Amino acid sequence: MVYISALGAINSLGKDIDQIRETLTHNYDSPHYLTEDNHWLLHEKSSWFGKVHHPLPELPDNLVKFISRNNRLLYASYLQIESEIQYAIEKYGRQRIAVILGTSTSGIHEGDLAVKHYLTTQQLPEGYYYNQQELGDPACFLATLLDLQGPAYTISTACTSSARAIISGKRLIETGIVDAAIVGGADSLSRMPINGFAALESISDKPCMPFAQHRNGINIGEAGALFLLTKEPNCDIAILGIGESSDAYHISAPHPEGIGAEKAMAMALDNAGLKANDIGYINLHGTATPLNDQAESKAVYRLFHQYNTACSSTKHLTGHTLGTAAATELVISYLLLEKNIPLPQQSFLLSPFDPKLDKIAIVTQTMELEKPVIMSNSFAFGGNNVSLIIGKK
Repeated sequence: MVYISALGAINSLGKDIDQIRETLTHNYDSPHYLTEDNHWLLHEKSSWFGKVHHPLPELPDNLVKFISRNNRLLYASYLQIESEIQYAIEKYGRQRIAVILGTSTSGIHEGDLAVKHYLTTQQLPEGYYYNQQELGDPACFLATLLDLQGPAYTISTACTSSARAIISGKRLIETGIVDAAIVGGADSLSRMPINGFAALESISDKPCMPFAQHRNGINIGEAGALFLLTKEPNCDIAILGIGESSDAYHISAPHPEGIGAEKAMAMALDNAGLKANDIGYINLHGTATPLNDQAESKAVYRLFHQYNTACSSTKHLTGHTLGTAAATELVISYLLLEKNIPLPQQSFLLSPFDPKLDKIAIVTQTMELEKPVIMSNSFAFGGNNVSLIIGKK
């Protein structure tokens, strides 16, 4: 069994785990925690974003080549569990700890700024390093910071990136290659992915409304999240099951019947040795795009409708944090288990539940978690699907 021994995070809900926990406790006090901004989209179009407003820590002076907002989000997450990670280093050794992270953006924002500066001055700005925008940079940064010699790499599979990082860390521990793994990810706001989604007509001009009749797209967010995984039963929350599939239906759209999503969820249940009625809550991928919500509701309905399993999306709280979405939402799932926080609610005040969707049991009022097992879904471009199950042992 692989346990979540420690976790740290930062996102639009708060600067650390304690603040995120407090915000989640009162999630029904606000329909969203997003910020309107017209600086990211072309032509100064406005949208809503899951922005981190808290000041981020500066990196140590000897790591100047790793400076990016992405790595500072990671660093903010790391500092919350620094003592636990240092204890693991002392116990297992630097060769026996892996660093596996997920990202979609890495430091591409810094690359964008550097190109703009070059076009004006014909020189790259002082302090710019090409590696800042490489997808492998987050894992290199953390491994260098901690002087670790175990496996260190970054995964980029769009919205499942950090889920696959978590799965990879779990497998490395189970196969005996390492004794502990630092997993998770970071993604920061950047013009390139934001305008890419806008080109796909997937960006909403108002706070997103997952599963609502008049939903019209996502709000992008930024976040960092790190987990320390070990086989030590020093906590009571473990990764119980994992499920992966690839329906490869379309480069950017899910299979309309949710075939791949259903396979991933069924595989996670089988891997955990659980049945559908053992799940207390599902954190849905729930992007608020017409196609995703349609496919996911079909898949969830086929597996869970007879048990009336509570479910909701939390992207109206954090925004869609892209490659860090899975880790961000696993943090939320962990906190729901840890403190029995009321389940996140979906608001349909501005638009009713879409009557064309399958009738899944979306949380719309105050509810407690009745069974200490949670499934968290992440579905990405290319039909890349992951479901994770965590629970108390």
